[in-house]
Amino acid sequence: MLRSELRAFDAVARNNGFSRAAKALNVSQPTLSTQVKALEQRYEIELFNRVGRSVRLTAPGKELFEATTRLMQAERDATELLESYQGLHSGSLNLAAVGPFHATDMIVAFKNAYPLIGVEVRFGNSVRCFERILSYEADVGIIAEVPADKRVTTLPYSTHEVVVFVNAHHPFASRTEIEFSELAGQKVLRREPGSTTRMAIESALMEREIETENILELGSREAIWKGVEQGLGIGFVADFEFVPHPNLRAVRISDMDVRTKYFLAYLTERSSSKLIANFCKVALDLVGEA
Repeated sequence: MLRSELRAFDAVARNNGFSRAAKALNVSQPTLSTQVKALEQRYEIELFNRVGRSVRLTAPGKELFEATTRLMQAERDATELLESYQGLHSGSLNLAAVGPFHATDMIVAFKNAYPLIGVEVRFGNSVRCFERILSYEADVGIIAEVPADKRVTTLPYSTHEVVVFVNAHHPFASRTEIEFSELAGQKVLRREPGSTTRMAIESALMEREIETENILELGSREAIWKGVEQGLGIGFVADFEFVPHPNLRAVRISDMDVRTKYFLAYLTERSSSKLIANFCKVALDLVGEA
């Protein structure tokens, strides 16, 4: 009985409400409410603050959610292990990726090899992707550099040069490369904190003691690209992510080696997962073929 109550609690916490959780578990909302209430009454604890139709985890609820997240993942891993002896014929893989460029190639190759495995990908900066791995929201992360963490195994995937990109009317637009010192005083559109490209370029600017004029901080690549296109300032991007555009130009930095490294990452405790292992093998095989 406790198992079903914990599953009910986890679903409500994960879906931020009883109605969405009921749909996710394919049970009635009154059944779900009864199970969660029984859990609270049994241990004389309040797990959710209920405000109208919305719910928020209490402090004990947050701690329990961390435990049920591990519990549910362990159950999925056990199921995957049993199914793996019949081959990868079912299951799902959740990815967290810093962008679509590497991820798309990996997903296509993996789906070609294992067409019956469902794949879902969520995008965000490296810090957010790393958080999703730690919280069991993602099985594998396709991320740029992050601090070493013994809880997470990382596999080097590729290294890429960071380039400047400008709109077609910018003085840099007619050139193929610039010197790093020429960035002094430039109006810059920055990604949000946690972006590896931002960290790489700001570290290089600090090393050379070069100051730029930071105009805007925007939370997505698309917003940065649109702002640069409209002449608000310049941006920075890994070279492989730059997509040719009639109003944008990519310009190399000739005298400063600014690079970002990319990794596959997963929880070390899940190293025995055949689903994770097979995805990583497919992804790393792409590097060998390139």
